[in-house]
Amino acid sequence: MLRPFPLQTTLLLAALAAAPAVVAQEQMLPAQPPAAPQENVRIDYAKVLSAEPVHQTLRATSMVERCGSASTTPVKQEEDRRGLSRVVGAVRDVLTPSEGIEEVAPSAGGDCRMVPIEREFRRPIGYDVDYVYKGVKYRSRLPYDPGNRVRVRVSVTPVVSSSGQ
Repeated sequence: MLRPFPLQTTLLLAALAAAPAVVAQEQMLPAQPPAAPQENVRIDYAKVLSAEPVHQTLRATSMVERCGSASTTPVKQEEDRRGLSRVVGAVRDVLTPSEGIEEVAPSAGGDCRMVPIEREFRRPIGYDVDYVYKGVKYRSRLPYDPGNRVRVRVSVTPVVSSSGQ
């Protein structure tokens, strides 16, 4: 019967015999390049001078069917208005739909046509922020309004030239 102890000893001796060859192969590899200088980074705050919102303007056009009665026509009474009532009346006419045009169903025999309606939407996309840090003025576009101060990342890295100076 074989004993397991001598087998384990044989395997251990074989592994130790191969170790110098592995060490010799590692010594033949090329040397690693020198490490780049490490960057020194810290977080600080800068004073915000102004933050202006930046908007994106989107335009959309949709077609809407408008039907009006063929027998009615709009009637304006500009002649009866004087002074301030003329201004108030003009503003009211612009803001309210005309009373002389009557909306009717298409089946009632009215004059129907497709009318383009344009809509304009403005949505905020960011803020142009002017800020000063250590006496130097900077400008960045941020996705939010930072308030009175903004966090800044300060990084200092030495310049390494090829001549060594």
